[in-house]
Amino acid sequence: MGEFKYHAPTEIVFGEGMEQNTGELIRKYGGTSVLIVYGGKSAMTTGALGISEDSARSCGLKVEKLGGVVSNPLLSKVYEGIDICKDKGIDFILAIGGGSAIDTAKAIAYGAAEPDKDVWELFSHDRRAKKCLPLGTVVTIAGAGSEMSNSTVITDHRTSLKRSYGDDICRPKFAVLDPALTVSVPDYTAMAGCADIMMHTMERYFTNGDHMEITDSMAEALLRTVKENTLKIHRDPSDIRARGEVMWASSLSHNGLTGCGIEGREFSCHKLEHELGGKYDVAHGAGLTALWGTWARYVVDGCVHRFVRFAEKVHNVSPGFTPMETALKGIEAQEGFFKEIGMPISLRELGIDPSDDDLKEMAASAAMASGGFNGSAKRLYEEDMLNIYRLAL
Repeated sequence: MGEFKYHAPTEIVFGEGMEQNTGELIRKYGGTSVLIVYGGKSAMTTGALGISEDSARSCGLKVEKLGGVVSNPLLSKVYEGIDICKDKGIDFILAIGGGSAIDTAKAIAYGAAEPDKDVWELFSHDRRAKKCLPLGTVVTIAGAGSEMSNSTVITDHRTSLKRSYGDDICRPKFAVLDPALTVSVPDYTAMAGCADIMMHTMERYFTNGDHMEITDSMAEALLRTVKENTLKIHRDPSDIRARGEVMWASSLSHNGLTGCGIEGREFSCHKLEHELGGKYDVAHGAGLTALWGTWARYVVDGCVHRFVRFAEKVHNVSPGFTPMETALKGIEAQEGFFKEIGMPISLRELGIDPSDDDLKEMAASAAMASGGFNGSAKRLYEEDMLNIYRLAL
């Protein structure tokens, strides 16, 4: 089994109405002046923004607000938030929303803590962060798992490059998880979030090298649970119990738990999707599902045993086939699930039709962002990435 360090310090406050405690939580972690970062619809229609703001003010906290975060969060909004922090003496950031709001809040927290440096240098990997303001989250869209993760993804509005940065110092101090806040989320957005949860788990699952049985079993249980409850939400958006299962799975899928004892990380689909998100502004989870089946068939021969286990444990594929046949049936079953919840399984189904020059540009950018290559199921270079894009059309 592989060596690992597991660090997940975020305090989880789970249950209906828990956003009323936001002010006390901010004070608990040293906040006196808070910037609330949010997108718009989910934060306001659920009441989470108003309730959290009232809670903060009732605890004597100074409050500033920054709305307008978009689905592929932009560096320009991050710069705007950093300027507010400088001008108003902000010492705590609160994100209300989904992954986009949380990722924006993390980037602002980095930039405000080191105001003499350009925060984009972190995402271009020109330096490492030394400081980060404390932050908390009130989650209204389940999927990204950013409320417990050490990572954030931002798109440079000047170049359309979408890049990630990870460091444990940005892990939120607390996350308020109220499943009722997710009920009003549009079905397509909710399904894209559920797909992202599965992808965060599968990116750690389809790897060569050492594995741990307990970690594999937890990952498989998580995938089965998300699959079952995603279908329930798709059929009945008011199913609070199913939303609670998915919401907690979102946090567990991306806090490092399902990577413990696993040698290597995959995340090739995420690297490939970042180029789609930056260039075409597509929903992240939908971009992932549009690529996954093609990626899986491209790498399956390098990691057959993992795809066999996935087919049997997650999709209940019956034994009796050759390993490759079993593996391919598992891939087909996962694609079938994506289609059942209304997610695309090709780039054209995603609603884009890139030229071959566009594909070449994205492959070159993805390879550069990966340091030349990426992958554990199979090592992928720029030519491989281009092939996957072409086959995913």
